[in-house]
Parts: sequence; structure tokens; C-alpha cells
Amino acid sequence: MVEVLLVVGIAVAVFVGFNIGGSSTGVAFGPAVGSQTVSKLGAAGLMSGFALLGGWTVGRNVIETMGGEIVSMTFTLGMSVGVLFFVGMALLISNLFGVPASTSMTAVGAIAGLGVATGTLNQEVMFEIVSWWLIAPVLAFWLCAVIGRYLYPYLDVWFKLEQSEGPLFEFNHVGSVPYPTVSANATTKELFVTILVVGIGCYMAFSAGASNVANAVAPLVGSGSIGESEGVLLAAGAIGLGAFTIARRTLDTVGNDLTDLPLLAALIVEVVSASLITFLSFIGIPASLAVSATMCIVGLGWGRATRTVRISDAAAVAVRGRGDEAESPGMSVNALTAEQKEVAKIGEEDPNTLQASDLFDPSTTARVVGLWILTPSISAIASYLLFSFVPLSPA
Repeated sequence: MVEVLLVVGIAVAVFVGFNIGGSSTGVAFGPAVGSQTVSKLGAAGLMSGFALLGGWTVGRNVIETMGGEIVSMTFTLGMSVGVLFFVGMALLISNLFGVPASTSMTAVGAIAGLGVATGTLNQEVMFEIVSWWLIAPVLAFWLCAVIGRYLYPYLDVWFKLEQSEGPLFEFNHVGSVPYPTVSANATTKELFVTILVVGIGCYMAFSAGASNVANAVAPLVGSGSIGESEGVLLAAGAIGLGAFTIARRTLDTVGNDLTDLPLLAALIVEVVSASLITFLSFIGIPASLAVSATMCIVGLGWGRATRTVRISDAAAVAVRGRGDEAESPGMSVNALTAEQKEVAKIGEEDPNTLQASDLFDPSTTARVVGLWILTPSISAIASYLLFSFVPLSPA
């Protein structure tokens, strides 16, 4: 019976890691693939390597938190399988509703339900985790909102890139050994931007590995069924398998749909969200890369959408009421063309603008945030019921 449960647990862990690899590869390397900087095969290889590096280094802290600190008891193998079941459920909900549900939040919810059912929940650790769950998305939103409102147009002017003809690198040979050299047609700026795009993708992959390996194997490691190093290798291998197979679809989706999220915006979102999650993983907090990245997108869009509204104008409208609203600038954002060399100042209209609704949709944001709250809540309640009435925990 124990051997069967272990096989089931490993199978579910591989399923979770496989799906994480499929979704995270598109988020990390979609911009690089979409700009034809990296091939899909190269993106899969980089994702596998840097996810392993993130899990092997920073990710161990998250495994220790989820595997032994949220509840003051040792997991049994049955408990591990039960918790991993709810992580798989989160992935199913994510696919059905088209919302990037957080496997980290769902897994913690399942463990918390177990802790309440058995009276072993470490409330201090749980409070710290939930506090960061509230702080991190707000921080992600406002960091990107400030960038979108005050810096994005200037970065956009600088970041405009005219690709040279032919490949960026050429291969020469010393005898029969090839080595790459920069093409004569390539510019220094083009080379710098290319390295930046690939480097940020690798950083995002590192962050994904640091935060997500625990979702796949923490319960199994906590039960002692597998060792921590073996768990990291198992999860990273499953993430790599997903990167080389089902990630091709997410790479197509993210890489070829850059009209709503331009290359520059995608890179800003990746840097901010990956930095937040890497920091949280370093201090052992299981947090969602998908949640942080999505709130970065929302914040960046909101910041860009409100760029033509001065704070003083917004305050005046709030005091006077909506009757004088027509006197203040409309809610739109500068959409600079490649030919434009100047950036409109805060509060100024620009003839080439995108409407706020093109960048920030409050109703969609509310639906996404609502499901983020609902998913771990359902996981915690279902876990509580499962471990209260099904004898998977020790007597």
C-alpha cells in the first residue's frame, strides 16, 4: 500500500511540475521567442537549466516552509498525496477558467486545512505567509504603476529597435571548431537589447524554479518519502519535460501576441515580478509568480492609462465633482511611434493615444483577483473536510 501511494504521489508531483513547466516557459521566454531572439528549443533548454538552478538554491527555503513549518507535525504519505491532489485541482481550475490560478496559494491552503483539521496549524507562520500574499501584489501593482506613469514613454523611445538584416550572430571556424561572432550588420544597441531579453528570460526561469519546485514536491519531502535534493531534481525534471513539450503552445500564445503587451512592457513585468518572487522565496515564503506578474501587468497598464491626468487635476475633479470633468484631460496613454522623438509631459494630450480601456480592464481584474481568493479558500475548506473525515492523518 505504501509503495502504491508513493508511486501515486510521485506521479502527481510530476504532473504538477509538468504543467508548471508548460505555463512558466511561455511567461519567461515568450518575449524572447516572439522577437525571434531565441528558438523554442533554446527557450526550453534555458528554462530547464535555470529552473533547476533556482530550485536547487533558493527553492529549498520554500520546500522547508511548506514541508515542515506550516503545520507542527510530520506529513504522512497519505497526507502528501492529498495535498498534491489539491495542487492538481488548482491547475485544472486554471485551465477551465483561463485564469492563472496560484498553485502556491492552493497548496498552502490545502496544508492549512490539514493543520486546522488536526489542530497542528502554526498560526504565526501562516500569518506571515498571508501577510506577504497581501503585500506582494499591492507592491507589484504600484511599482509598475509608477514605471508606467512616469518612465515608460521615455524607455519606449530608447527601446525602439530597428533589426538589422540577417542573423545577429555568424559562425566562423578554427579548423573544424565553430565559434560565434557578431554579424557585421548588427548594431551595439541591437546586441545589448538581445542579451537583455535573453537574460531577463533566464532570470524569470530562475524565479519560477525557486518558487514552484516546492509546489510539486514539498509534501513528499516533508513526509520523508523522498529527500530534498531528490525532490528538487524530480520537480526540475518535470518542469523541463513540460518546457520541451506543452510549452510550445504557450510560447506561441505569449510570443506572438505582443500587441496588448509589447516587448518592453513584457520585460518590465518580468523583472519586477521575478525580483519580488525571488526575494520571497529567499525568505521562505511560498508566493505566486502568476499573481505578481498579472498585478504587474495591471499596474503598468493603469499607470500608462492615467499618464495624461495630472494629480492636481484628478484632485480638483474629486473636490468639484464630475460636473467639471470635461475640463480635465481624458484617460489615455501615449502610444509613441518609432518616428516620435519627444515624450508628452504628464497631463498633456498626444495625438497618438490608446484609450484606458485598451490597457486596463477593471472588470477582468476583479474576476481574476476574485478567483485568486476563491481558489485557496476552496482548497483549504476541501482539505479540512477531507482530513477531518478520511483517515489519512495519524491517530
